[in-house]
Formats: sequence, C-alpha cells, structure tokens
Amino acid sequence: MIWANFLRKSTIHPLGDLAKSLLIVMATTSSSSQAPHIEAKPPSPSSTIKPSRTFVLATLVLEVALCFFYGFFTDYDQEALPTGATTNENVRQFYGTFQDVHVMIFIGFGFLMTFLHAYSWSSLGYTMFLGALAIQTSILINGFFHRVFDDDEPWEAIDLSIEKLITGDFAAGAVLVAFGAVLGKTTPLQMLVMLLCFLVFYAVNESLGVVVYEAVDMGGSMFVHAFGAYFGLAASWALGYIPSERSSEKEKATYFSDITATIGTVFLWMFWPSFNGALAPGNSQERVIINTLLALTGSCITAILASMWLSKQGKISMVHFQNATLAGGVAVGSSADLVIGPHGALVVGAIAGILSVIGYTYISPWLDHRLSIHDTCGVHNLHGMPGLVGGLGGIISAATAGNSAYGDAIGDIFPARDQSSSDPRSASSQALFQLAALGTTLGIAILGGYLTGRLMRRLPTKKTPMEDEEWDKEA
Repeated sequence: MIWANFLRKSTIHPLGDLAKSLLIVMATTSSSSQAPHIEAKPPSPSSTIKPSRTFVLATLVLEVALCFFYGFFTDYDQEALPTGATTNENVRQFYGTFQDVHVMIFIGFGFLMTFLHAYSWSSLGYTMFLGALAIQTSILINGFFHRVFDDDEPWEAIDLSIEKLITGDFAAGAVLVAFGAVLGKTTPLQMLVMLLCFLVFYAVNESLGVVVYEAVDMGGSMFVHAFGAYFGLAASWALGYIPSERSSEKEKATYFSDITATIGTVFLWMFWPSFNGALAPGNSQERVIINTLLALTGSCITAILASMWLSKQGKISMVHFQNATLAGGVAVGSSADLVIGPHGALVVGAIAGILSVIGYTYISPWLDHRLSIHDTCGVHNLHGMPGLVGGLGGIISAATAGNSAYGDAIGDIFPARDQSSSDPRSASSQALFQLAALGTTLGIAILGGYLTGRLMRRLPTKKTPMEDEEWDKEA
C-alpha cells in the first residue's frame, strides 16, 4: 500500500507507465488480504472538472451579467454628474460614515472570523470577496424589489449615490453574518449560491418591512442582524454538518488567532455608532451615536462580568470578549434614533451583553447537540438574540413614542406617523407594524435559509472543513 501511494503521488519515475500501473495493482492486491474492505483505485483527473473551475466560470458569468445590468439600469446620482452642484452635499454628509461602515465590513468582520487558526486566510479572503460581490449585486436586487413593492418608485435607472453604497454595505454585512454560521464548512461555489439566494430573500424582506410596513429599523437589528443570523442558522441546519473530531479540533483558536480576531472586535466596537447612524436624518444622527456608544459600553462591561461569573475558573473567555462585548450595538439598533434616554441605552446594552454570554455558554452547545444546528461563529449569540432584543425594543419604543417627545419631527422618525399625511398612524398601530416586521423577518430568514441550505447540499461539499484548502500556501 505504501508503494501504491508513493507511485500515485510521483510525477516522474524511471519506470514506464505500464510498469508503474502494474506495480500499483500488485501493491494494492498484496494489501487486500490484510484489509479486504478497502479498494484502492488510481485517480482519474480527466474524468471530472475541478470544482474551483466551476466556481470561476460561474462567477465570471455573473460578473458579465452585472456589467450588463449596470450599463443599462443604473446611472450616476444627479449630484455626481458633471452638471451637478460644485459642492456635493452627499459627500460632505455621508462619506465619513460610509468609510466607517466600510472598515467594519472588511476589517471588522474579516478579522473577527480569523479565530479559526487553520481557516484564517479564507476568513479574510472570502470576507473581501463576498463583501465586494454583495455590494455589486445587492444594489441591483434591492433597487428592483423596491420598485416592485413601491408604486411611487418609478421604473427608471437606479441612481447611484453614496447612500446607495451604504445600503450595499448593509447588505454585505447581513451576508457576512449568515456566512459566519457556515464558516469553514462550504466550498466557494456553495458560498456563491448562498450569496445570491440570500440577497433575493434579503431584498424581499427589507422591501416588505420598509415599503409595506413602514417599520423603523435604523441600525438594522431586524433587517440586517436577526435576518442574517437566522438565515445562516437555517442554512447550516439544512446542510446537516456534523463536526468530526478532526474538524472540531480545528475550530479551536490559538493564542495568535485570538489576537487577530480581537483586532476585528476593536474595529467593530469603535465604528458601530457609524453603522447605526449612517443614514439617520437631522439631529437624530447625534442621538444614534450617543445611544449606540452607551449601549456598547454597557454590553462590554456586563459581558466581561458574566464571562467571569459563569466560568468555573472565574476567568474571562476570549470568545465572550470578542463577541458579546459588541452585542449592545446590535440590540440598540432598532431604537437607536428614538428618545429612549441614556439610561435606556445602557440597560439595553447590559442585557444584550449578558444574554450573548449565556448564549455562547449554554444555548449554542444545546443547539449543536440537541438540534444539530452547528453555528461556527456563534452568530445566534452576537446577532440573532441581540437582534431580537433590538426588534422588541423598537416595538416598545414605537408604542411609547408620543408627539410630545418628538413634536413635528415625529414624521422624520416614523414616516407613517407624519401628522401632515391624510391618515397618520397612532403609536400603538406603529408598534403592531414593528411587530409584523419582526415576525416577517424571522419567517423569511428561516424559510429562505433552509431552502438555500438544501440547494447548497446538492453541490460538491468541502473535503476538509475548517481548513484553507483553496489557498496556495506555498506561493
């Protein structure tokens, strides 16, 4: 058997092809008496197409299609045209926060996922690849479905502005949340399929929530975090991945990989106020920044305390430090632009930090062992449950938002409650629509994720989970 393996790996050998084949057969035959249940056959590379080439061809076809669609169905925003104003207010107002969100997506998410020491290259590389492709694709898909659901949206070319790029970053963030649930378990082709299916379901859900329900979710607690998390969990369940002893060992972090992952944590923690407030209008943007930062400080403190309390040794878990400290930014998202008060932001963040640690300690193992839902990055604990907390917070805030707190600006926060409209909503009615948006988000995410996972399961699967098998380590 050793001769057979050696000869198969050898590219140059003094024997002719006939003698080489004969020795392989002899070696296989001699070993069959010891292990008759193993049948050794020489590989036949010419009989199959490499999965990497299928992925390359499929992505190239998609890129060609995207170039076509951008050429015929998009145009620059009026302020970006040569005939626009000399001073571009969009750049002045949005470019700073756009860059902050960009840093979160490509540095924050990318480095946070490098805790898998044997999959760090893939974590960074695929984050950049999927993020770039998601921005390209989501702008077109979101634009299409907004026109389907919004009768007031004209069927004209999609105007490209910095605001559109920010919404593209939001979609990329949601994609990467879902990707975290299946990290290390999918091939590039499966990732491509997941991305395309995800963006369709994401656009449908976001259009229903924003256009039909007119729900408010400024920081994306529901439409980005909860949707991405439960889509990814459903896809992971449909894939039916069961960690082997070998892959489970590779899921463990090393001292160095924990340091690189913490770089992502620090970037995300610093720039999360920009993520929640990038598109906030008027003076609500300052309120978003204050509320988000206070919530982050709350989750940072309670996450560390809860980690020590629940540890048998009384020590801080790096997993909790890297993830649960961020939960406040997720949980306060839906109500970040509302007048929840500084104390309210602190309470929301503190609850989210504790809940996230409990999730990593007890809920994730239970989901894995009892329901066979394997969550590589623990997105349920950082994005799923805190996203639900954020959605519930948005419902409560909407129900208690009186005209006295906002005055005439109530329509800027809740467009459906604009007092100048013919039939403005009441606070209780707005709260019900917020609840409907949260329920719809969960339903579409779970159903869409399950169907996507079943489709991914029909494709060639990854041979060595949690390893950088697609990257050239000798280059």
